[in-house]
Amino acid sequence: MSLIDLAAVSFAYGRSRKVLHDIDLRIEAGRNLGIVGESGSGKTTILRLLLGLARPTSGRIAFRGEPLDPRDRLFMRGFRRSVQAVFQDPYSSLDPRQKVADIIAEPLRSLNVDTDIDAAVAEALASVDLPSGAAGRYPHEFSGGQRQRIAIARAIVSQPELVLADEVVSALDLTTRIRIVDLLKSLSERTTLVLVSHDIGFVALLCQDLVILEKGRIVEQGSARNILSAPKHPYTQRLLESTPRLPDFT
Repeated sequence: MSLIDLAAVSFAYGRSRKVLHDIDLRIEAGRNLGIVGESGSGKTTILRLLLGLARPTSGRIAFRGEPLDPRDRLFMRGFRRSVQAVFQDPYSSLDPRQKVADIIAEPLRSLNVDTDIDAAVAEALASVDLPSGAAGRYPHEFSGGQRQRIAIARAIVSQPELVLADEVVSALDLTTRIRIVDLLKSLSERTTLVLVSHDIGFVALLCQDLVILEKGRIVEQGSARNILSAPKHPYTQRLLESTPRLPDFT
């Protein structure tokens, strides 16, 4: 079942700076997708389009077959409940003035979700292996890895169908990265993930499908197993050569 489809999507900043070119992409429910490319490849722009934070210059984006139109408030309310995001920097993505409980509960309140908010926050904290006492503390009291767990808890508290994660481990040390990967593996049993990253090794641990971006164009896409075991495009081959350790897909 398709969640989001991009058909011939292009995007330009102004009249001359085109950053995406004719992107065709499908996100299937239950199949994690990794979008991989170096800085400037267009990854962040695709993420913004998938979140409805920007509109394509040309082409079509659909959520469950319906046009994704940020101007349609009623449609976007349902979309926001179904699609949530986790951003790169756990130090800047959390409001330092709010307690953790309020940070995690924000999607429930903004979307007017009819639920027991305290119970939902407690469940979200437990899902990311943080104690219930964390709810009454502030972000600065936690490590970087713990802050990223809080950000993930905020993303899953509304029980979305899809979570979009932008470079979620790049600001973390190696040990913490491993813990976040294990957490995301667990979460992917109940929600679909889209991981945007420059690190093909990281997304290969979690994603069934890969899209490789170079200079705003998809140069290769398909199953992670096929791409990692037999990459066809020279750019993909260079990315793999620069990655020290990869899962064994042979």
